[in-house]
Amino acid sequence: MNYPNDLLYSKSHEWVKEENGVCVIGISDFAQDALGDVVFVNLPQEGDEVTAGEAFGDVESVKAVSDLLSPVTGTVCAVNEELMDSPELLNSDCYGSWIIKVENVTDKEELLDAAAYEAHCAEEE
Repeated sequence: MNYPNDLLYSKSHEWVKEENGVCVIGISDFAQDALGDVVFVNLPQEGDEVTAGEAFGDVESVKAVSDLLSPVTGTVCAVNEELMDSPELLNSDCYGSWIIKVENVTDKEELLDAAAYEAHCAEEE
């Protein structure tokens, strides 16, 4: 599994990268591996509010449908529309394929660094 050190992670397997006060959010290598082949992504709209620990969309794979849980609280300022036509990008490049970008961010205290997240994943395996 790959856990880049420049990212933060949630226990629900989303990654976060902060860029100029905006949090870019995607799913981790652990998540995409557990999901299997992703076939559909249900995304929020720009301007939607997201709350840390609550669902903002879902991912459908050949195995199941899984909620995407927001790792932070804030306002969606961008949605990766490319995933609507190519949801498999979450499998082929999970760290290069962001899902949403969130601004006015709060509630990010629960995020883990790469080492803590790797330990968390090891407990789940």
